[in-house]
Amino acid sequence: MDQFALKEQWAANMVRRRELLDLLPLVGRFSPVEHWRGRDLIAKYDVLNDITNEGKNKIFNVMFNTDSQIANASWFIGLISASGFSALAPTDTMVSHAGWTELTGYTQANRPAWGSVTSTAQSVTNSTPAQFDLNATATSKGLFVVSNSTKGGTSGVLWTTAQFSSDIPVVNGDQLKVTYTVNA
Repeated sequence: MDQFALKEQWAANMVRRRELLDLLPLVGRFSPVEHWRGRDLIAKYDVLNDITNEGKNKIFNVMFNTDSQIANASWFIGLISASGFSALAPTDTMVSHAGWTELTGYTQANRPAWGSVTSTAQSVTNSTPAQFDLNATATSKGLFVVSNSTKGGTSGVLWTTAQFSSDIPVVNGDQLKVTYTVNA
């Protein structure tokens, strides 16, 4: 007698997929950065920034540990000099940023305040541009935001750095007007 054996084998894997609808990608932008020479607007720049590791850690430590908030009146914008520039790095801090130096050739005694206003629609910006009145011939490589007003100082939390797509030559009497916005 012939026998015929029939077997069935079943296997199933279940993969649960969730849509990630509520990410928190922080994107900062210096825009516009207006370059004035006298009454003439000679250029506008739009510059994306990188938030430093120190800046990201500050967010987490304020929100999820016991670190103190930095008041909105305590954030300032600075200029990065092209002189001796080699690179920006995520690990940069005001104490240690080997790839760049601050451009301090402007008349203000301190770094201009960012002057952010209350966040709306997952965005925070300054309502009035920070203004630099240049008093030297120099070249700017970029910008930064820090929690210390001391021009040329090396303390405070370095929130962000940004590099212009090309160097910005400035002369005595020029003005740079800077708006900075962070979106989520």
